[in-house]
Parts: sequence; structure tokens; C-alpha cells
Amino acid sequence: MLGNLNGWHLVIILVVILLLFGATRLPALSKSLGQSMRIFRNETKAMKDENAAPATEAEAPAAPVAPASPAASTPAEPPTAPPAPPTAPPTAPAAPPAAPPAPSTDSGTDAPKS
Repeated sequence: MLGNLNGWHLVIILVVILLLFGATRLPALSKSLGQSMRIFRNETKAMKDENAAPATEAEAPAAPVAPASPAASTPAEPPTAPPAPPTAPPTAPAAPPAAPPAPSTDSGTDAPKS
């Protein structure tokens, strides 16, 4: 599908991209594209390393190592307590009810006089 592209097609595509995004935004666009590609490459490498590490551990099992003497072994770290659950923010006391509106002293012209 993409095998039919030649040099002129790529030039036209680049001109369209330049017209759509403008020359001022192209450096920022290329920088973010480069960072995204670098992150993607690092993550795929890390995934390959993680997949390769368990395979090598399964092939050569480690021999158990016993401590030389109980006094020479370091004490284990005490277990840490789980984090406390978040507390609700303090609530403000309820405001007193608003006073009723004052009676109008306007002697408007639309009210009939009795």
C-alpha cells in the first residue's frame, strides 16, 4: 500500500503538513514526536529485558545460601504500618437561615388604590 509512494508524494505530504500546522509549531511538534518515540523505544526495551530476565532465572536456579551465624545476620526491618485512610475535611457549621425580605415601601403605579 505504501510501496507506491515516491519522492513527489512525500514532498506533497510535507507541504500539506507545513500548511496545516504552520512553520512556528513544527519545531514543537517534532520535539514532542521525538520524545514520544524515545519513550516508546525505552519501554519496549524494558519489556524485552523483563521477559528475558525470568527465562534466565528459570534456566539456572540459585542455590540456597544459609547465613554463617545468627549473630552475623542483620535484623529484618520492622514492617511499616499501612497508610492511614484519608480523613474527611472539617465541615463548616450550617449558616443561619436568611431573613425574610423586607416589605416594599414602593407605592408603585401598577397597584390599585382602595
